Amino acid sequence: MVCLHGFADTWRSWELVLAALERHHDVLALTLPGHAGGPPLRSSLTDDTLVEQVEACIRDAGMADVHIVGNSLGGYLALRLAARGRARSVVALAPAGGWVDGDPWPRELLRLQRRVLEQAEAAAPQVDAIAASPEGRRRATELITTNFEHIPPDLIAAQTVGIASALEARRLLEYAQRARWGLDAERIACPVRIVWGAADKLLPWPDSALRYRTQLLPHAEWIDLDGIGHCPQLDVPLETAQLILGFTA
Repeated sequence: MVCLHGFADTWRSWELVLAALERHHDVLALTLPGHAGGPPLRSSLTDDTLVEQVEACIRDAGMADVHIVGNSLGGYLALRLAARGRARSVVALAPAGGWVDGDPWPRELLRLQRRVLEQAEAAAPQVDAIAASPEGRRRATELITTNFEHIPPDLIAAQTVGIASALEARRLLEYAQRARWGLDAERIACPVRIVWGAADKLLPWPDSALRYRTQLLPHAEWIDLDGIGHCPQLDVPLETAQLILGFTA
């Protein structure tokens, strides 16, 4: 199984579900190219750069015929990999790219993501103190979860530092303004389950899923989680692990 995190995140986004997943699968939790701890991005970006680099990482790890789990940007990449015949199954948690043409939210989302990068950079020097208080942990996670009390302070601190250290995040945001977010859905032959938190603040349900639901992936299995945010693997890890394992089984 391969796990792919979202924009500006790291592999540790999956930390709370890894033990459950590893009881059933060999798991590779990647850090995406251009992110903190991941390989560098290629010098020139295209719509295929990230998916090609992730595909190479999976191949270099000696893995084939993999179940792919992805969140946000990672969910979009999981679907792209499936369209390239690289997935045995896909569980996509709030995958990016599901908005319809003309939706004004993607442009606002890019502005929001820039503010998140700036805030993480400002918070990084005091991150341990921020993560030590319930108020600090709530503020650090308010865009991605509705439940935060169970998330360890060291994980919240590490994620904040990871965002601040995503050196090529701004280049990815600049490219995202002109990216087509295409998906050759007719080439996806594997089973697909899409899970979306109904309280998602970054990719609001259901508008941010409309193109997938009505045009590209209407025959996927769709599950919406009432009151859950953008990162179910952090928000409700036990339920998320069950949703993943129940599908891959």
